[in-house]
Amino acid sequence: MRLANLAGRLVLVTEDERAIDVAEASGGRYGPDPMSAFADWRGFAVWARETLADDRPGLRRKTIDRTMLGAPVPRPPQILAIGVNYREHADEAGYPPDSLPVTFTKFASSLTGDQARVALPEGNVDWEVELVVAIGVGGHAIAREDAWSHVAGLAVSQDLSERVAQLDGRFPQFSLAKSHPGFSPVGPWLVTPDALEDPADLAISCAIDGETMQDSRTSRMIYDIPELIVRLSAVLTLMPGDIIFTGTPAGIGNRRTPPRFLRAGETLVSRVEGVGELTTHLV
Repeated sequence: MRLANLAGRLVLVTEDERAIDVAEASGGRYGPDPMSAFADWRGFAVWARETLADDRPGLRRKTIDRTMLGAPVPRPPQILAIGVNYREHADEAGYPPDSLPVTFTKFASSLTGDQARVALPEGNVDWEVELVVAIGVGGHAIAREDAWSHVAGLAVSQDLSERVAQLDGRFPQFSLAKSHPGFSPVGPWLVTPDALEDPADLAISCAIDGETMQDSRTSRMIYDIPELIVRLSAVLTLMPGDIIFTGTPAGIGNRRTPPRFLRAGETLVSRVEGVGELTTHLV
């Protein structure tokens, strides 16, 4: 099952990538706000699967204009981000295993969707392709064997990062340097784990103007998705609609020789197997 934020309205995405408006199809049972799916995620998921299986001709399906796709979770209660969560990236960044997981936040004003035009601020802006996890059912001290049942869906993302501000000074400024407008593109939609053959092992990559910069698999995470949910929920209470940026693999710009950063006019394309493709235009 896939669901998206199309021009600010919650839609289901069909196999042929057309949109079913949730408020319209449910007769008002569920509202148009993309966040309304998380008020009763398990009930919504049952209704959504039944609706997608319904082939009655009266169920209107609309063509999706990808420039109208917003972040599938536009107002998450909490945004949690994990640093250096792939072994190869931890090695290139010089972080020992016992310092992980590094956890920070990205501010909600940085969220955007597919086909976003992101203005580059002064400094050195880097790319970090990531898999985002959206929480459907909240909880505290969640057991590993229950972790996947708390997941609403997965999305493709970029944790764009301005490295000068991030690394300037005695202490790093992860959250501020990663929260300029548009620095958290997420999309193109949420895909439920049951729609994937193996949600724990997905190819993940990104390319700039067709040149591959990162290429890995999510199975190479140091802390996989269940373990992240266990460790995060051991400290804080996860809430429905929270999103987790799960870390980036090796291949970022500031660890290249020489360093390589994003430039205006370039197009960044991020992919996760079975989830989709997210395009970001740098201006």
